[in-house]
Amino acid sequence: MRHSIARRRFLSAAGVSIALPMLESMVPIAHADQSKPVKRFVCMSNNYGVYREGFFPEADDVGPGYEIPETLKPLAAHRNDFTVFSNLDHGNTIGHQGVPVLLSGVRPHLASYYQEGNISVDQKIAEYEGANTRFPSMTVRVNESNLVSFTRTGVQVPDIDLRGMFRALFIEDPAEKKATAAEKLKRQNSILDVVMDKAKDVEKDLSKRDQRKFAEYLEAVRSLEKKLELQEPWLDRPKPKTDVPEPQQGKGTEADLRAMVELMALAIQTDSTRAITLSSGFVNGDFGLSGGYHGFSHHGNRADHIDALKKIENNIMRQMAHLIELLKAQEDMINGGTLLDHTTVMFGCGMATGPHSTKNLPLVVAGGGFKHGEHKVYPDPESAHRIPAANLLLSILQNHGLEVERFGTSSGTLTNFEWNQA
Repeated sequence: MRHSIARRRFLSAAGVSIALPMLESMVPIAHADQSKPVKRFVCMSNNYGVYREGFFPEADDVGPGYEIPETLKPLAAHRNDFTVFSNLDHGNTIGHQGVPVLLSGVRPHLASYYQEGNISVDQKIAEYEGANTRFPSMTVRVNESNLVSFTRTGVQVPDIDLRGMFRALFIEDPAEKKATAAEKLKRQNSILDVVMDKAKDVEKDLSKRDQRKFAEYLEAVRSLEKKLELQEPWLDRPKPKTDVPEPQQGKGTEADLRAMVELMALAIQTDSTRAITLSSGFVNGDFGLSGGYHGFSHHGNRADHIDALKKIENNIMRQMAHLIELLKAQEDMINGGTLLDHTTVMFGCGMATGPHSTKNLPLVVAGGGFKHGEHKVYPDPESAHRIPAANLLLSILQNHGLEVERFGTSSGTLTNFEWNQA
Protein backbone atom coordinates (compact mmCIF):
# COMPACT_ATOMS: atom_id res chain seq x y z
CA MET A 1 0.00 0.00 0.00
CA ARG A 2 2.86 2.41 0.73
CA HIS A 3 4.07 2.04 -2.83
CA SER A 4 0.64 2.97 -4.19
CA ILE A 5 0.42 6.03 -1.97
CA ALA A 6 3.83 7.21 -3.16
CA ARG A 7 2.74 6.74 -6.74
CA ARG A 8 -0.30 8.91 -6.19
CA ARG A 9 1.87 11.63 -4.67
CA PHE A 10 4.11 11.49 -7.70
CA LEU A 11 1.13 12.02 -9.99
CA SER A 12 0.15 15.08 -8.00
CA ALA A 13 3.69 16.44 -7.89
CA ALA A 14 4.26 15.89 -11.59
CA GLY A 15 1.74 18.57 -12.49
CA VAL A 16 -0.43 16.24 -14.53
CA SER A 17 -3.70 18.01 -15.34
CA ILE A 18 -6.18 15.48 -13.99
CA ALA A 19 -9.43 16.85 -12.54
CA LEU A 20 -9.92 16.51 -8.78
CA PRO A 21 -12.83 14.03 -9.02
CA MET A 22 -10.53 11.78 -11.05
CA LEU A 23 -7.92 11.81 -8.29
CA GLU A 24 -10.58 11.01 -5.70
CA SER A 25 -11.83 8.09 -7.71
CA MET A 26 -8.38 6.64 -8.16
CA VAL A 27 -7.61 6.01 -4.50
CA PRO A 28 -8.66 2.62 -3.09
CA ILE A 29 -12.28 2.93 -2.05
CA ALA A 30 -12.10 2.59 1.71
CA HIS A 31 -14.01 5.82 2.30
CA ALA A 32 -17.52 4.40 2.16
CA ASP A 33 -19.46 5.46 5.23
CA GLN A 34 -20.63 2.20 6.75
CA SER A 35 -23.30 4.08 8.73
CA LYS A 36 -25.08 4.70 5.43
CA PRO A 37 -27.28 2.02 3.85
CA VAL A 38 -25.66 -0.33 1.36
CA LYS A 39 -27.18 0.42 -2.04
CA ARG A 40 -27.24 -1.49 -5.32
CA PHE A 41 -27.99 -0.62 -8.93
CA VAL A 42 -29.33 -2.80 -11.76
CA CYS A 43 -29.98 -1.69 -15.34
CA MET A 44 -31.85 -3.83 -17.86
CA SER A 45 -31.65 -2.70 -21.47
CA ASN A 46 -31.73 -3.75 -25.11
CA ASN A 47 -30.03 -2.52 -28.25
CA TYR A 48 -33.03 -1.74 -30.45
CA GLY A 49 -35.32 0.51 -28.48
CA VAL A 50 -38.95 0.08 -27.49
CA TYR A 51 -42.22 0.47 -29.39
CA ARG A 52 -43.37 3.76 -27.89
CA GLU A 53 -47.11 3.42 -28.41
CA GLY A 54 -47.12 0.34 -26.21
CA PHE A 55 -44.74 1.71 -23.59
CA PHE A 56 -45.76 5.25 -22.66
CA PRO A 57 -49.01 6.21 -20.88
CA GLU A 58 -51.03 8.99 -22.45
CA ALA A 59 -49.30 12.36 -22.05
CA ASP A 60 -52.16 13.81 -20.00
CA ASP A 61 -52.51 10.67 -17.87
CA VAL A 62 -50.20 11.90 -15.12
CA GLY A 63 -49.65 10.97 -11.49
CA PRO A 64 -50.50 7.86 -9.48
CA GLY A 65 -53.79 6.99 -11.18
CA TYR A 66 -52.45 6.55 -14.72
CA GLU A 67 -53.50 3.62 -16.87
CA ILE A 68 -50.60 1.21 -17.26
CA PRO A 69 -49.88 0.74 -20.99
CA GLU A 70 -49.72 -2.62 -22.74
CA THR A 71 -45.95 -3.17 -22.65
CA LEU A 72 -45.73 -2.34 -18.93
CA LYS A 73 -48.68 -4.58 -17.92
CA PRO A 74 -46.37 -7.27 -16.45
CA LEU A 75 -45.30 -4.68 -13.85
CA ALA A 76 -48.89 -3.89 -12.80
CA ALA A 77 -48.71 -5.87 -9.55
CA HIS A 78 -45.82 -3.61 -8.51
CA ARG A 79 -47.24 -0.27 -9.62
CA ASN A 80 -46.42 1.32 -6.26
CA ASP A 81 -42.81 0.19 -6.61
CA PHE A 82 -41.93 1.79 -9.95
CA THR A 83 -42.10 5.08 -11.85
CA VAL A 84 -42.42 5.62 -15.60
CA PHE A 85 -41.01 8.81 -17.10
CA SER A 86 -41.97 10.77 -20.21
CA ASN A 87 -39.92 13.38 -22.08
CA LEU A 88 -36.47 12.59 -20.71
CA ASP A 89 -33.58 12.17 -23.14
CA HIS A 90 -29.92 13.01 -23.67
CA GLY A 91 -30.47 15.61 -26.40
CA ASN A 92 -29.14 13.39 -29.18
CA THR A 93 -30.49 12.72 -32.67
CA ILE A 94 -28.24 9.85 -33.63
CA GLY A 95 -30.20 6.61 -33.90
CA HIS A 96 -28.23 3.48 -33.02
CA GLN A 97 -25.38 5.58 -31.65
CA GLY A 98 -27.69 6.61 -28.84
CA VAL A 99 -27.56 3.11 -27.31
CA PRO A 100 -24.14 3.48 -25.61
CA VAL A 101 -25.16 6.92 -24.27
CA LEU A 102 -27.94 5.55 -22.04
CA LEU A 103 -26.02 5.42 -18.75
CA SER A 104 -23.62 8.31 -19.33
CA GLY A 105 -25.46 11.02 -21.26
CA VAL A 106 -22.26 11.54 -23.28
CA ARG A 107 -21.52 10.33 -26.80
CA PRO A 108 -18.24 8.36 -26.76
CA HIS A 109 -16.47 10.56 -29.30
CA LEU A 110 -17.21 13.63 -27.16
CA ALA A 111 -15.92 12.08 -23.94
CA SER A 112 -12.76 14.19 -23.81
CA TYR A 113 -14.87 17.34 -23.43
CA TYR A 114 -16.31 16.15 -20.11
CA GLN A 115 -14.54 16.05 -16.78
CA GLU A 116 -15.27 12.35 -16.27
CA GLY A 117 -15.40 11.27 -19.90
CA ASN A 118 -18.35 9.08 -20.79
CA ILE A 119 -18.19 6.87 -17.70
CA SER A 120 -21.49 5.05 -17.19
CA VAL A 121 -23.51 5.05 -13.97
CA ASP A 122 -22.63 1.44 -13.14
CA GLN A 123 -18.89 2.10 -13.51
CA LYS A 124 -19.15 5.28 -11.43
CA ILE A 125 -20.77 3.16 -8.73
CA ALA A 126 -18.08 0.50 -9.22
CA GLU A 127 -15.39 3.11 -8.51
CA TYR A 128 -17.26 4.19 -5.39
CA GLU A 129 -17.74 0.64 -4.10
CA GLY A 130 -14.21 -0.48 -5.01
CA ALA A 131 -13.16 -3.61 -3.11
CA ASN A 132 -16.30 -3.68 -0.93
CA THR A 133 -17.49 -6.57 -3.11
CA ARG A 134 -15.75 -9.29 -5.12
CA PHE A 135 -16.93 -7.69 -8.35
CA PRO A 136 -17.09 -3.86 -8.39
CA SER A 137 -19.57 -4.34 -11.25
CA MET A 138 -20.94 -7.10 -13.48
CA THR A 139 -21.70 -6.51 -17.15
CA VAL A 140 -23.84 -9.33 -18.56
CA ARG A 141 -25.73 -10.26 -21.70
CA VAL A 142 -28.41 -12.55 -23.08
CA ASN A 143 -28.28 -12.96 -26.87
CA GLU A 144 -26.98 -9.42 -27.50
CA SER A 145 -23.76 -7.61 -26.58
CA ASN A 146 -23.90 -5.22 -23.63
CA LEU A 147 -23.18 -1.79 -25.12
CA VAL A 148 -24.00 0.53 -22.21
CA SER A 149 -21.09 0.12 -19.75
CA PHE A 150 -18.03 2.36 -20.21
CA THR A 151 -15.01 3.28 -18.11
CA ARG A 152 -14.04 6.92 -17.67
CA THR A 153 -11.33 6.45 -20.33
CA GLY A 154 -13.96 5.47 -22.90
CA VAL A 155 -13.32 1.72 -22.88
CA GLN A 156 -16.37 -0.48 -23.29
CA VAL A 157 -16.56 -2.95 -20.39
CA PRO A 158 -16.42 -6.60 -21.55
CA ASP A 159 -19.56 -8.63 -20.87
CA ILE A 160 -20.21 -12.24 -19.88
CA ASP A 161 -23.02 -14.63 -20.75
CA LEU A 162 -25.27 -16.75 -18.55
CA ARG A 163 -22.74 -19.51 -17.95
CA GLY A 164 -19.93 -17.01 -17.36
CA MET A 165 -22.10 -15.20 -14.80
CA PHE A 166 -22.76 -18.39 -12.84
CA ARG A 167 -19.12 -19.45 -12.83
CA ALA A 168 -17.91 -16.01 -11.83
CA LEU A 169 -20.30 -16.01 -8.86
CA PHE A 170 -20.01 -19.55 -7.56
CA ILE A 171 -17.26 -21.67 -9.13
CA GLU A 172 -13.91 -21.58 -7.32
CA ASP A 173 -10.78 -21.42 -9.44
CA PRO A 174 -8.33 -24.28 -8.85
CA ALA A 175 -5.30 -23.52 -6.65
CA GLU A 176 -2.88 -23.43 -9.56
CA LYS A 177 -5.03 -20.88 -11.41
CA LYS A 178 -5.17 -18.67 -8.31
CA ALA A 179 -1.37 -18.88 -7.99
CA THR A 180 -1.00 -17.94 -11.65
CA ALA A 181 -3.38 -15.01 -11.17
CA ALA A 182 -1.41 -13.79 -8.16
CA GLU A 183 1.85 -13.97 -10.11
CA LYS A 184 0.24 -12.15 -13.02
CA LEU A 185 -0.89 -9.35 -10.71
CA LYS A 186 2.66 -8.94 -9.39
CA ARG A 187 4.04 -8.86 -12.94
CA GLN A 188 1.52 -6.30 -14.10
CA ASN A 189 2.22 -4.10 -11.10
CA SER A 190 5.95 -4.27 -11.86
CA ILE A 191 5.28 -3.14 -15.42
CA LEU A 192 3.14 -0.26 -14.14
CA ASP A 193 5.94 0.74 -11.77
CA VAL A 194 8.25 1.17 -14.76
CA VAL A 195 5.63 3.13 -16.69
CA MET A 196 5.01 5.53 -13.84
CA ASP A 197 8.72 5.97 -13.12
CA LYS A 198 9.22 7.08 -16.72
CA ALA A 199 6.16 9.32 -16.78
CA LYS A 200 7.83 12.32 -15.14
CA ASP A 201 10.63 12.44 -17.69
CA VAL A 202 8.17 12.17 -20.57
CA GLU A 203 5.77 14.78 -19.23
CA LYS A 204 8.30 17.57 -18.88
CA ASP A 205 9.25 17.34 -22.57
CA LEU A 206 5.71 17.58 -23.93
CA SER A 207 4.17 20.62 -25.55
CA LYS A 208 1.01 22.05 -24.03
CA ARG A 209 -0.97 20.62 -26.92
CA ASP A 210 0.16 17.13 -25.90
CA GLN A 211 -0.62 17.58 -22.21
CA ARG A 212 -4.21 16.44 -22.52
CA LYS A 213 -3.32 13.24 -24.38
CA PHE A 214 -0.62 12.49 -21.86
CA ALA A 215 -3.07 13.03 -18.99
CA GLU A 216 -5.52 10.63 -20.65
CA TYR A 217 -2.73 8.06 -20.96
CA LEU A 218 -1.90 8.36 -17.26
CA GLU A 219 -5.58 8.07 -16.40
CA ALA A 220 -5.76 4.79 -18.31
CA VAL A 221 -2.62 3.48 -16.59
CA ARG A 222 -3.87 4.48 -13.16
CA SER A 223 -7.28 2.93 -13.88
CA LEU A 224 -5.59 -0.38 -14.66
CA GLU A 225 -3.50 -0.11 -11.50
CA LYS A 226 -6.62 0.47 -9.42
CA LYS A 227 -8.29 -2.63 -10.89
CA LEU A 228 -5.26 -4.71 -9.96
CA GLU A 229 -5.38 -3.36 -6.41
CA LEU A 230 -9.04 -4.32 -6.11
CA GLN A 231 -8.54 -7.86 -7.44
CA GLU A 232 -5.78 -8.90 -5.09
CA PRO A 233 -7.67 -9.05 -1.75
CA TRP A 234 -10.29 -11.37 -3.26
CA LEU A 235 -7.94 -14.01 -4.69
CA ASP A 236 -8.04 -16.24 -1.62
CA ARG A 237 -11.50 -15.42 -0.29
CA PRO A 238 -13.98 -18.27 -0.84
CA LYS A 239 -16.97 -17.64 -3.07
CA PRO A 240 -20.53 -18.07 -1.74
CA LYS A 241 -22.17 -21.47 -2.05
CA THR A 242 -25.44 -22.17 -3.83
CA ASP A 243 -27.73 -25.14 -4.41
CA VAL A 244 -28.76 -23.66 -7.76
CA PRO A 245 -27.40 -25.83 -10.60
CA GLU A 246 -25.35 -24.26 -13.37
CA PRO A 247 -27.86 -22.97 -15.93
CA GLN A 248 -27.86 -24.39 -19.43
CA GLN A 249 -28.03 -21.47 -21.82
CA GLY A 250 -29.56 -21.69 -25.26
CA LYS A 251 -33.00 -22.79 -24.05
CA GLY A 252 -34.67 -19.79 -25.63
CA THR A 253 -34.95 -16.07 -25.01
CA GLU A 254 -37.49 -16.29 -22.20
CA ALA A 255 -35.77 -19.12 -20.28
CA ASP A 256 -32.29 -17.64 -20.66
CA LEU A 257 -33.36 -14.16 -19.60
CA ARG A 258 -35.26 -15.52 -16.60
CA ALA A 259 -32.22 -17.56 -15.53
CA MET A 260 -29.99 -14.51 -15.85
CA VAL A 261 -32.37 -12.40 -13.77
CA GLU A 262 -32.33 -15.07 -11.06
CA LEU A 263 -28.52 -15.05 -11.05
CA MET A 264 -28.56 -11.25 -10.77
CA ALA A 265 -30.82 -11.54 -7.72
CA LEU A 266 -28.38 -14.07 -6.22
CA ALA A 267 -25.45 -11.75 -6.94
CA ILE A 268 -27.19 -9.01 -4.98
CA GLN A 269 -28.31 -11.35 -2.20
CA THR A 270 -24.74 -12.62 -1.68
CA ASP A 271 -23.35 -9.08 -1.94
CA SER A 272 -21.05 -10.24 -4.72
CA THR A 273 -21.56 -6.94 -6.53
CA ARG A 274 -23.57 -3.74 -6.18
CA ALA A 275 -23.76 -2.72 -9.84
CA ILE A 276 -25.11 -4.87 -12.68
CA THR A 277 -26.01 -4.01 -16.27
CA LEU A 278 -27.85 -6.49 -18.48
CA SER A 279 -28.50 -6.23 -22.22
CA SER A 280 -30.90 -8.72 -23.75
CA GLY A 281 -31.90 -9.64 -27.27
CA PHE A 282 -34.02 -12.11 -29.18
CA VAL A 283 -33.40 -15.37 -31.02
CA ASN A 284 -35.20 -16.04 -34.30
CA GLY A 285 -37.98 -18.55 -33.74
CA ASP A 286 -38.80 -17.63 -30.15
CA PHE A 287 -42.40 -16.60 -29.35
CA GLY A 288 -43.38 -18.11 -32.71
CA LEU A 289 -41.68 -15.27 -34.56
CA SER A 290 -39.63 -15.45 -37.73
CA GLY A 291 -37.12 -12.66 -38.16
CA GLY A 292 -34.53 -10.63 -36.30
CA TYR A 293 -34.89 -8.06 -33.52
CA HIS A 294 -33.19 -5.37 -35.60
CA GLY A 295 -35.52 -5.97 -38.52
CA PHE A 296 -38.58 -5.85 -36.30
CA SER A 297 -37.36 -2.61 -34.71
CA HIS A 298 -37.58 -0.88 -38.11
CA HIS A 299 -41.28 -1.67 -38.05
CA GLY A 300 -42.54 1.01 -40.44
CA ASN A 301 -45.94 0.68 -38.71
CA ARG A 302 -46.35 -2.83 -40.12
CA ALA A 303 -48.74 -4.76 -37.90
CA ASP A 304 -46.72 -8.02 -37.89
CA HIS A 305 -43.50 -6.21 -36.89
CA ILE A 306 -45.27 -4.26 -34.15
CA ASP A 307 -46.81 -7.48 -32.83
CA ALA A 308 -43.33 -9.06 -32.75
CA LEU A 309 -41.89 -6.11 -30.83
CA LYS A 310 -44.69 -6.25 -28.28
CA LYS A 311 -44.02 -9.94 -27.64
CA ILE A 312 -40.27 -9.40 -27.22
CA GLU A 313 -40.71 -6.33 -25.01
CA ASN A 314 -43.46 -7.96 -22.97
CA ASN A 315 -40.99 -10.72 -22.11
CA ILE A 316 -38.38 -8.18 -20.97
CA MET A 317 -40.96 -6.60 -18.68
CA ARG A 318 -42.02 -10.01 -17.35
CA GLN A 319 -38.43 -10.68 -16.37
CA MET A 320 -38.09 -7.23 -14.80
CA ALA A 321 -41.22 -8.00 -12.78
CA HIS A 322 -39.65 -11.34 -11.79
CA LEU A 323 -36.53 -9.54 -10.56
CA ILE A 324 -38.67 -7.11 -8.55
CA GLU A 325 -40.53 -10.07 -7.01
CA LEU A 326 -37.29 -11.82 -6.07
CA LEU A 327 -35.85 -8.70 -4.45
CA LYS A 328 -39.08 -7.89 -2.61
CA ALA A 329 -39.24 -11.42 -1.22
CA GLN A 330 -35.68 -11.42 0.11
CA GLU A 331 -34.78 -9.83 3.43
CA ASP A 332 -31.89 -7.38 3.25
CA MET A 333 -29.48 -8.85 5.81
CA ILE A 334 -27.29 -5.72 5.78
CA ASN A 335 -29.84 -2.89 5.92
CA GLY A 336 -33.07 -4.48 7.08
CA GLY A 337 -36.22 -4.29 5.00
CA THR A 338 -36.10 -6.00 1.62
CA LEU A 339 -33.43 -6.06 -1.05
CA LEU A 340 -35.70 -4.01 -3.32
CA ASP A 341 -35.80 -1.23 -0.71
CA HIS A 342 -32.10 -0.62 -1.35
CA THR A 343 -31.75 -1.74 -4.98
CA THR A 344 -32.53 0.63 -7.84
CA VAL A 345 -33.77 -1.35 -10.84
CA MET A 346 -33.84 0.61 -14.07
CA PHE A 347 -35.06 -0.34 -17.53
CA GLY A 348 -34.19 1.86 -20.47
CA CYS A 349 -32.72 2.21 -23.91
CA GLY A 350 -30.88 5.06 -25.62
CA MET A 351 -33.39 5.13 -28.48
CA ALA A 352 -36.88 4.02 -29.54
CA THR A 353 -37.95 1.71 -32.36
CA GLY A 354 -39.27 2.77 -35.77
CA PRO A 355 -37.07 5.69 -36.90
CA HIS A 356 -34.83 5.00 -33.87
CA SER A 357 -35.43 8.43 -32.42
CA THR A 358 -33.37 9.32 -29.37
CA LYS A 359 -36.00 11.77 -28.13
CA ASN A 360 -38.23 10.84 -25.18
CA LEU A 361 -36.35 7.73 -24.08
CA PRO A 362 -38.21 4.73 -22.67
CA LEU A 363 -37.28 4.78 -18.97
CA VAL A 364 -38.69 2.99 -15.91
CA VAL A 365 -37.16 2.93 -12.42
CA ALA A 366 -38.20 0.62 -9.57
CA GLY A 367 -37.14 0.20 -5.95
CA GLY A 368 -34.10 1.82 -4.39
CA GLY A 369 -36.05 3.80 -1.77
CA PHE A 370 -37.44 6.22 -4.36
CA LYS A 371 -41.02 7.41 -3.96
CA HIS A 372 -42.82 5.55 -6.74
CA GLY A 373 -46.24 4.87 -8.16
CA GLU A 374 -46.55 7.63 -10.76
CA HIS A 375 -46.26 8.52 -14.40
CA LYS A 376 -44.06 11.62 -14.40
CA VAL A 377 -44.21 13.91 -17.42
CA TYR A 378 -41.51 16.53 -17.92
CA PRO A 379 -41.35 19.45 -20.40
CA ASP A 380 -41.23 18.69 -24.10
CA PRO A 381 -37.66 17.72 -25.05
CA GLU A 382 -37.77 20.26 -27.88
CA SER A 383 -38.60 23.13 -25.51
CA ALA A 384 -36.20 25.49 -23.77
CA HIS A 385 -37.28 23.91 -20.48
CA ARG A 386 -36.25 20.34 -21.32
CA ILE A 387 -34.94 18.19 -18.47
CA PRO A 388 -31.89 16.05 -19.31
CA ALA A 389 -32.19 12.32 -18.72
CA ALA A 390 -28.77 12.64 -17.06
CA ASN A 391 -30.62 14.32 -14.17
CA LEU A 392 -32.21 10.94 -13.47
CA LEU A 393 -28.76 9.34 -13.55
CA LEU A 394 -27.46 11.93 -11.08
CA SER A 395 -30.40 11.23 -8.75
CA ILE A 396 -29.58 7.52 -8.86
CA LEU A 397 -25.94 8.22 -8.00
CA GLN A 398 -26.82 10.52 -5.10
CA ASN A 399 -29.35 7.99 -3.83
CA HIS A 400 -26.56 5.40 -3.94
CA GLY A 401 -24.47 7.58 -1.63
CA LEU A 402 -22.12 9.39 -4.01
CA GLU A 403 -21.46 13.02 -3.20
CA VAL A 404 -21.60 14.38 -6.75
CA GLU A 405 -23.33 17.50 -8.05
CA ARG A 406 -23.05 16.81 -11.78
CA PHE A 407 -22.95 13.75 -14.00
CA GLY A 408 -22.51 13.76 -17.75
CA THR A 409 -24.89 16.30 -19.26
CA SER A 410 -26.96 16.77 -16.11
CA SER A 411 -28.15 20.17 -14.92
CA GLY A 412 -29.03 18.91 -11.43
CA THR A 413 -31.01 16.09 -9.86
CA LEU A 414 -34.37 15.13 -11.34
CA THR A 415 -37.14 17.39 -10.11
CA ASN A 416 -40.15 15.80 -8.43
CA PHE A 417 -38.43 12.43 -7.95
CA GLU A 418 -37.46 12.00 -4.33
CA TRP A 419 -36.04 9.16 -2.26
CA ASN A 420 -35.85 8.24 1.38
CA GLN A 421 -32.74 9.86 2.86
CA ALA A 422 -32.36 7.44 5.79
